[in-house]
Amino acid sequence: MLPVVAEHLGMEASNKEGWLTGLSGMILEHQKDNHVELGVCFPATGELAEFGGALQVSTASGLKGKDVSGRKEQEGMLYAFGFYEDVKRAEVYEDKTERRLEEIMECFRPDLIHCFGTEYPHTLAAVKAFGRKDRTLIGIQGLCSIYAGHFRADLPDQVWKRITFRDRIKKDDLRRQHEKYVQRGVFEIEALQRTGHVTGRTKWDRKYTGEWNPAAVYHFMNETLRSNFYEGCWKEESCRKYSVFLSQGDYPIKGLHYMLKAMPEILREYPETEIYVAGNSIIKSATEKGINGLKGRLKLESYGKYILQLMRETGALKKVHFLGKLNADQMKKQYLRSHVFVCPSSIENSPNSVGEAMLLGVPVVSADVGGVADLLEDGVEGLLYPAGDVRKLAEAVKVMFAGGEQVGTWREAARLHAKKTHDPQRNYERLVEIYTEIMMCHLRD
Repeated sequence: MLPVVAEHLGMEASNKEGWLTGLSGMILEHQKDNHVELGVCFPATGELAEFGGALQVSTASGLKGKDVSGRKEQEGMLYAFGFYEDVKRAEVYEDKTERRLEEIMECFRPDLIHCFGTEYPHTLAAVKAFGRKDRTLIGIQGLCSIYAGHFRADLPDQVWKRITFRDRIKKDDLRRQHEKYVQRGVFEIEALQRTGHVTGRTKWDRKYTGEWNPAAVYHFMNETLRSNFYEGCWKEESCRKYSVFLSQGDYPIKGLHYMLKAMPEILREYPETEIYVAGNSIIKSATEKGINGLKGRLKLESYGKYILQLMRETGALKKVHFLGKLNADQMKKQYLRSHVFVCPSSIENSPNSVGEAMLLGVPVVSADVGGVADLLEDGVEGLLYPAGDVRKLAEAVKVMFAGGEQVGTWREAARLHAKKTHDPQRNYERLVEIYTEIMMCHLRD
């Protein structure tokens, strides 16, 4: 759910998909001018799955007052609805999700629906519940169908096929996780085949959505990032020298193992190097119970066990720091105190973490995967390297550590590019333009 909804409900806000906060904030800020009445739906369980209310908005980022009755009579409102979905079982399509979304459609009566992302079955459920292909818009984030092919991320057979005690108990080993991505991709493709409109931002996402649904109209639109990333700038003298920051590292696609494999080469020249990883720790259970303890080892999944192995083998056991979940302000502070931001993923579309780092002027190194090259130009705004090539990754990090005028030029170019890509006003205007195009087409028909 959006942070403004979480605030109203007295719940902890999610730090994921922060760009939705930026975009919805712009819509609400200009609501009287754009004549857009915004209804947002969020996955939930229990009583929250039946939640429906009109929340009175006082600013683009705050709320006041209580639920008010009525459907769409009042202006300056954000309409919020909960629907049932177990996000931990995203490979399962449930009819009750579709039924609840049908109830919401009947209540709110939208002129068009905009589904952000295809990774969860609620997108397919929403498309089916609405039943109007010509007024359905799906925004592309990642693509599970393609991610599934990169999920293994060069893991050795021993790691890929291993089923740890934890994996056996939870029935969630790496190969099953891969199968779940495959199934999510099935729902994803069906949803895209049922829509008349798609928003995307890279040649990569345009290629695949065009193959799956050639008849859908593709609308280009960039993303707006969380508001706090538009202020502040990285300074070399203020950063923690020779520190590497990764925004995630809890499953193979995010490529933490590549970064660890690059460490011996980096450490030979820069022995002070440390790695900081945001998000869920893949070795949390082991560190809580003692890395060498039996209880800790029993709770490790295969990928976590591999990460621990690499930390030992590469001399990085005491050089990797898992930061846990960070909110927007904490993420910003971590970017600014890092010497270089690295995105070592086996696949991405255009990761917002790269955009955030660019916007703050942090030196950026990224695997050249998916649509990343549309976000950052290699050798002009930062450095891209062939995915999985740990030697090239190490070389790129060392170049950034060395610094100098060239790195400064890259940083400034990246910052200027990111300011254009993630311009809130421009992206908001483009969104309203897309909504208008869809509605005008509908009226002509």
